[in-house]
Amino acid sequence: MGGLRGEAAIVGIAEFAPVRRPDRTWMGLEAYAELARLALDDAGFSHDDVDGLMTGHLADSGGLFAPGHLTEYLGIASHFSEVVDLGGATGAGAVLRAAMAIEMGLCETALCIVHTLPRPKNPKGGGPTFRMGAWGSPMGEFDYPFGAIGQNYAYALIANRYAYEFGLTDEQRAKVAVDQRKNAMANPKAVFRDPIDIDDVLNSPVIVDPLHMLEIVMPCFGGAAVVVTSKEKAKRAKHRPAYIIGGGENTTHLSVTYDPSFTETPIKAAADRAFEMAGVKRSDIDLASLYDCYTITVLLTLEDTGFCGKGEAGKFVEEHDLTYRGDFPMNTHGGQLSFGQAGMAGGMSHITEAYLQLTGRAGERQLRRCDTVFVHGNGGLMSEQVSLILRGE
Repeated sequence: MGGLRGEAAIVGIAEFAPVRRPDRTWMGLEAYAELARLALDDAGFSHDDVDGLMTGHLADSGGLFAPGHLTEYLGIASHFSEVVDLGGATGAGAVLRAAMAIEMGLCETALCIVHTLPRPKNPKGGGPTFRMGAWGSPMGEFDYPFGAIGQNYAYALIANRYAYEFGLTDEQRAKVAVDQRKNAMANPKAVFRDPIDIDDVLNSPVIVDPLHMLEIVMPCFGGAAVVVTSKEKAKRAKHRPAYIIGGGENTTHLSVTYDPSFTETPIKAAADRAFEMAGVKRSDIDLASLYDCYTITVLLTLEDTGFCGKGEAGKFVEEHDLTYRGDFPMNTHGGQLSFGQAGMAGGMSHITEAYLQLTGRAGERQLRRCDTVFVHGNGGLMSEQVSLILRGE
């Protein structure tokens, strides 16, 4: 049985002494930052050395996107992030996951931080302001009060900036939705199966300029599960195993207010790491299974994963057939735009579709050949990124 090789080490610590009656309160992000500073000082490292993050829960995040909030606040780029929720085993579990990530080459230096500290009361009363950020977070304090709320406005900003820099047209964005709808029409599980064309997309209501309704995922309900096992046990599986041969992760921010660039995304570092680890070329990929909360998300992902050059995604989708019958099959289940986005399970649909294709069980939409698949997941506001490369044997 394989195991840790002893290639990861603890090199610095920090702690607040326990007290029965604290003489002060802490914002969650503030406490994480102070503990990080003290631990890095003890190690003789700086925040620029950190590229991994293991944490407990963060009240300031409103229960969602804790890695995005923390990387944004700490000013780091994390190539492996995880919220660990194991009760009294959380500390040990965080260190174990950091060691595994370091030995696998997913990151080099990880911060493991947990705390339980009294939080000041919300001066405005009540709890979290919105789902993505409670009061006290930069987003909750400086974005929401001025109307910068939710994902639609953020991705619209990104789409407008991209169009300004590279000349993207509405028709190019719309083709992504049209081709994925064709895929969904061959998927009996898809929510949206009526045919659409580019005019249908552009004539649907504008939600936030320039994004139309048919360019945006519509919430639904669902779920998904995936079983991952050892190579030895995989030999006993009913279907062809899909080996995870490459992976990469990168989180740099949460709010677009603190996005280093609207058109150069954290996707690139995640995808480059995955391809390098797997030792495969972009041309080896039989299916691209790309997170598609918005049409602009797909275009940026195509570029930053290296399937086309920067500023070339609009032309790329015009020149390629993205359907299961085409020369660049992408999101053959219909993508979340047409298959449906069931919350967190929406991103899992890209993995389940990859496995169906790799095992020859995709029905009408089955590709003639599918041995190597690139899967990409996007979280937050174009911020939390994970790439996987799967290979069937």
